[in-house]
Amino acid sequence: MATYFGPWLIRQSEIFFTTELSYALVNLKPVLPGHVLVCPKRIVPRVKDLTKEEFTDLWLSAQRISAVVEKHFNGDGITFAIQDGKNAGQTVEHVHIHIIPRKKLDFENNDQIYSEIEKEREPRSYEEMEKESMELRPLFEENKDKTF
Repeated sequence: MATYFGPWLIRQSEIFFTTELSYALVNLKPVLPGHVLVCPKRIVPRVKDLTKEEFTDLWLSAQRISAVVEKHFNGDGITFAIQDGKNAGQTVEHVHIHIIPRKKLDFENNDQIYSEIEKEREPRSYEEMEKESMELRPLFEENKDKTF
């Protein structure tokens, strides 16, 4: 089955986590190491358009993913960010949560993370993205029955 992020076909090698209703992928243009995205499988432009089941699954997935990536990337906090609508900075009309592991002094001003999300950044290679996804995938297998 093909997976899309808005209009873009996502390579399966970029996806490291799936549920019945959601999936997570490595970020093409990460702000910090470990910056990943979690999305509903159904292409839904706004949070208000999610079903109750999709909303619940998306956030339970984000909770689980954040615990794993925070530990894996040696963070001591997580930034969750959603840009819901064009005027909120949403550039892809498909609900997605940015999950970004944080460390002390990763930015001089802690809230700089929000302007960094909006900046244009250099894309990574597909090989780099596949490598990160392959690192993350087994971490979810190891913890599949763990409640976070």
